Amino acid sequence: MSFELIIPFLRPIEPLLLDPSISEIMGNPDSSWWYERDGIMRRDESIQFDAARLRTGLEVVANKLGKKLDEDNPLLNAQLPDGSRLAAVIPPVVRPAPAMVIRKFTSRRFTVEDLIAGGTLPRSLAEFLASQIERGQTILISGGTGTGKTTLLNILGQSIPDHERIIIIEDTSELRIEKPNLMAVECQTDTYRNQVTFDDLLKAALRWRPDRIILGEVRGVEARTLLDSFNTGHTGSLATIHANSAVKALRRFANLVLRSHSQATFEDVEAEIGEAVDLVVQVERQPGRRVVREVLQLHGYNRASQQFNFGLLYDAKSTLNPDLNSNRKDTDHAIA
Repeated sequence: MSFELIIPFLRPIEPLLLDPSISEIMGNPDSSWWYERDGIMRRDESIQFDAARLRTGLEVVANKLGKKLDEDNPLLNAQLPDGSRLAAVIPPVVRPAPAMVIRKFTSRRFTVEDLIAGGTLPRSLAEFLASQIERGQTILISGGTGTGKTTLLNILGQSIPDHERIIIIEDTSELRIEKPNLMAVECQTDTYRNQVTFDDLLKAALRWRPDRIILGEVRGVEARTLLDSFNTGHTGSLATIHANSAVKALRRFANLVLRSHSQATFEDVEAEIGEAVDLVVQVERQPGRRVVREVLQLHGYNRASQQFNFGLLYDAKSTLNPDLNSNRKDTDHAIA
């Protein structure tokens, strides 16, 4: 049974834990409880959870997962046996009661047909993205928290040809790409021994004979290593990044690279990105669904104007039906 390890210690929220339609559960320091279903946030007024009992329950769960949760270690980030993620924080960091979030792992394997039927993207765009991945285009999937980046990445990854070797690097294992030659690794940044970071694994991955590298999220110093891998023969890779638009995703990528490589100029880094990244796919959350908002195709970088050039291949809010295979230059825009 899912959550059988933690239910005895979190009994008041058992119905939420066992409801397969609920994707996230949130308990706030004011003792209010919320959950997300079908992309919509709702409050559960019926839950009564004593603060002291919740804290004790979280401490026991942490212990069973080989973690610590006490005044010296007030933050808990852990993966549950079924793959769900638990994040908790206790006083004095929060007051008056502990807070927690469980992002539930679903065993359901979504397909591209599910995304099309749910209105996430049209069939023409799904087919276009699949063809671009198959031919080795490098793609960034951008969006905010809970927008479905991982779900889309999981589905698009199925388009990688079977004869290619794939290395997947994640913070917490969520991707379930089914390919014959695949190696998936997880970071170990919450351990109390030697940490293994995204950057450690990405550097190691370059020695594991990858044809494609899939990075669960670009968020730190690994951005420099990832960009180097793009520019040294590992094209056709996929990664997600947190940003509110496709344009901001490129800027965020550049800023992350510069954080660990201050000797480079912003212009040099942007020029590298302009040469390395082919497509940026922006996803967003709307009431009841998650949608692909826009797709940009990069056409390099103009050093004279210090701008990216890109074509807007798809815009969900446009009444136009762009020809996704035309790669028309007259749709080029400049990113300042």
